Amino acid sequence: MLSVLRAAGLAAVVALVGPIAIADDCVDCHRDETPNIVNDWQISRHHSEDVACNDCHKGRHKSADDVANLRTVTAETCAKCHEEPFEQFAKGKHALAWAAVEAMPTTHALPMSLAHGMKGCGGCHKLGLKGEEEVAQLKEEGSMFGHASCDACHTRHTFSVIEAQQPQACQTCHMGFDHPQWEMWSASKHGIRYLLMQNGTLPANTPAPTCQDCHMVDGNHEVRTAWGFLAVRLPLPEDEQWAADQVTILQALGVLDTEGNPTARLDVVKAADVARLTQEDFDRERNKMIAVCEECHSTNFAVAELGKADDLIREADHLLARAIRIIASLYEEDVLTKPDSYAYAFPDLLTFHDAPTAIEQRLFEMHLKHRMRAFQGAFHANPDYALWYGWSEMVRDLQYIEEKAAEMRRHAATSP
Repeated sequence: MLSVLRAAGLAAVVALVGPIAIADDCVDCHRDETPNIVNDWQISRHHSEDVACNDCHKGRHKSADDVANLRTVTAETCAKCHEEPFEQFAKGKHALAWAAVEAMPTTHALPMSLAHGMKGCGGCHKLGLKGEEEVAQLKEEGSMFGHASCDACHTRHTFSVIEAQQPQACQTCHMGFDHPQWEMWSASKHGIRYLLMQNGTLPANTPAPTCQDCHMVDGNHEVRTAWGFLAVRLPLPEDEQWAADQVTILQALGVLDTEGNPTARLDVVKAADVARLTQEDFDRERNKMIAVCEECHSTNFAVAELGKADDLIREADHLLARAIRIIASLYEEDVLTKPDSYAYAFPDLLTFHDAPTAIEQRLFEMHLKHRMRAFQGAFHANPDYALWYGWSEMVRDLQYIEEKAAEMRRHAATSP
């Protein structure tokens, strides 16, 4: 072996032993500095397959002062070995999470620590793919970490497949104000059966669907649904009232203008593919879900249950559209000042907590909190969320908006 190395020269020596030496150096130092990172890596599949630190981080550093010499790990880093899951992920809505949060008008009014600092919206939306320029900008702003994607579910440095297959892997992001899927699922019959099976109360072969069973069939990383995140779609329904209500909601989302024509925001939605914009697209995703349901239920049952959830979206849309029209009429009557940033004659539902008055704040909450819970509660088989945390709250929101609007009109009529 020695003669071979001598003949090949110094370059061959570096090529042969360099990675091993670097890995040893990393482990020797980090066993003192960050011992649990080393432990995570040592129990991982990467370790058993001889994937070393430099294979992913690529670069040399000797202290905390030169960490910038290391490569920032992103989903593309993982794609070098995991091409098929990356390609699936790149086609799905999770890959668009960063683009979505950056497109929201309200994001740019947040403290940097909440968005780019990953302590608020960015903490979950970092899952989305980011280009090299975006990562460089984030690092320049002081956000040095949390720019990867795969590690949101396969947490570093174990990157465990088994971990990512558990419903708890989804819990961190899919819970809370506007998307409490964890709470809905875990309190549903589906979730209860799975959690009882997970803790050993029920047999290990108990049929009990998880997030991954329904939304990542056969491990597909694309992850999408028929109705999409905000439960808006095209073409419009045949029901005239529902179609009118959906147009009003689309106008308040800024994807249709006052006359009902498409806007630049609709182009963004199309490019991001976050909503189903043809009947074929909707049917394809709906049929995928029915096939999942058929693992435990009859086709008739699955179609009927999903249809009931569709019906609840219709009812929720009517409540929300009525509230939107009330506030739009206050703008038209000059009872309420429409912010200059609102492009059209409708309140902007994407303004979130930046809405300037209490009545507009109530509309934001009605849309993003209560309407979301109504339709998602129905699809996640949680009647309590669908009714009490969703539809019932929307009824009360509408009552508040109606009474507040009447009060504002009386005040405007008596003001000099």
